[in-house]
Amino acid sequence: MRVVVGLSGGVDSSVAAYLLKSQGYEVIGLFMKNWHDDSVLISQECPWVEDSNDALSVAELLGIPYQAIDLSEPYRERIVEYMFAEYERGRTPNPDVLCNREIKFDLFLDRALKLKADFIATGHYVRKETVETGGEIRHRLLAGLDPGKDQSYFLCQLNQYQLSKALFPIGHLRKSEVREIARSIGLPVAEKKDSQGLCFIGKVRLPVFLQQQLKPKTGRIIEIPADSPVYQTPVPAGTASRRDWLQEHSHAVKHRPGDGRVVGTHDGAHYFTIGQRKGLNVGGKPEPLFVIEADTQENIVYVGMGEEHPGLNRQGLFIPGADLHWVRGDQALAPGESRRMRARIRYRQPLEAVTLYREPEGLYLIFDQPQRGITPGQFAAWYEDDELIGSGVIS
Repeated sequence: MRVVVGLSGGVDSSVAAYLLKSQGYEVIGLFMKNWHDDSVLISQECPWVEDSNDALSVAELLGIPYQAIDLSEPYRERIVEYMFAEYERGRTPNPDVLCNREIKFDLFLDRALKLKADFIATGHYVRKETVETGGEIRHRLLAGLDPGKDQSYFLCQLNQYQLSKALFPIGHLRKSEVREIARSIGLPVAEKKDSQGLCFIGKVRLPVFLQQQLKPKTGRIIEIPADSPVYQTPVPAGTASRRDWLQEHSHAVKHRPGDGRVVGTHDGAHYFTIGQRKGLNVGGKPEPLFVIEADTQENIVYVGMGEEHPGLNRQGLFIPGADLHWVRGDQALAPGESRRMRARIRYRQPLEAVTLYREPEGLYLIFDQPQRGITPGQFAAWYEDDELIGSGVIS
């Protein structure tokens, strides 16, 4: 069977290609060029030219065909423009999740199918298991066995069709084992550092990147005291309707200028995200200041002092129905249903105990313990044991 591997020029995808060839697959290496502008990069740590050359060297060593394709225009349209729009709204997007849904497992998959591929493969640290339930074939997206490298969160928006066409050859391995395999066969990328930063772009100066379209705009930084009345105790269970209780526990506090006092200025609320500490340039405080809200409508950045400021923590979150995605559609909750699961709101965050409540307007996630830095625009993903069941964009 023919497999097209997304060769990135890194060690993970290179070992994935080697393992597939060793298993008897017909393997083709395909490199995606998705970014041209190097002016926003902090360093030349992962320029596309070097990555492309590394991918070619790997393909030659493995004796597999190699192609490079340019997807930079759809990448700009689907990922970069989305990022700009989200930051402008005061939300913090996750381009890596979108990159997998829109580029690797959509456009790249289409290109592979035109090469008559049976599957595509990537170097993600995840596993797939195909089972039959209720007379239907289901594909389970499982966490990678290396707890420090599990990347299932980044694939939380994939659907059953995309999973049916995907192979993840290294999901059962630890990173150290992958590098050892690379060394044993003499791969030129065996010791290459992992890429960091935005998917396909690398380490970027985010303010410079955003300033390509979002212009600086001076505004106020307002500090909200920890004992502010806006942080009054939520309505306890049993004293309100289920929906009122869910909304009270999941919606973020909306701050107003009169709730605090001005302590500085900034260059644009759209450059800040909840939980951010650096870049505020406000001194003279006994403890660090953290962003607790970025109001892009009024161009105000609200901050709170100290790691324990109540503005940093929330008990729950809400995902509108339109932004709700079930990797396992057969596990979807119907309105009025609830279910105990575990969830995370960012990559590498330990899974936290949570109860999911499905209402007609969307899904509420109420955690057992308050969560720090719940951020609109990011993805929440929920799991049953080590299987990723669904995800959605935090409102």
